[in-house]
Amino acid sequence: MSGQVDDAILVEAAQEGDTDAFEALVRRHRNAVYRVALRMLGSPADAQDVTQETFTRAWRALRSFRRESSVNTWLYRIVTRRCLDVIAARTPAAEDLATLELRARESGPAESVERGERLRAVTVAISRLPGDQRAALVLREFEGLSYQQLAGVLGITVPAVKGRIHRARLAVLEQMEAWE
Repeated sequence: MSGQVDDAILVEAAQEGDTDAFEALVRRHRNAVYRVALRMLGSPADAQDVTQETFTRAWRALRSFRRESSVNTWLYRIVTRRCLDVIAARTPAAEDLATLELRARESGPAESVERGERLRAVTVAISRLPGDQRAALVLREFEGLSYQQLAGVLGITVPAVKGRIHRARLAVLEQMEAWE
């Protein structure tokens, strides 16, 4: 709760033009925003760009932030929408290139080859999900958002969130069966 109180104070100060307060918000939330972007996009370079764009958009929209949701929920909404835009703009060849780059970076020691291969297979399976399913799965499984929070971030109902996550899990499991 104290993090929310601190965020509320920082947001209020930032809305009044205090750039130091906004910088404190960025420092506090940048790792979570980057994690979401990386898991959704699979490319550290793209994730870095989207993280920066997220905070630029947040700064521009700060005056209109009404504090009806928490700061992290608001930032998750911004980063998720930006990632979905990037995913939609990608060509299949660009997606394949991002997957190849991810595979090249993830090589590990000989004793963990199988674990690394399984991780790569899951990563590829998640990267093949439609953007809306990928967003729901990443925010639920990796960021721990509740169904209610997800509904707010994605702008859909809780049953729709559950449906997206269910379809995403089934698709990942189906692709993993082919791997084994």
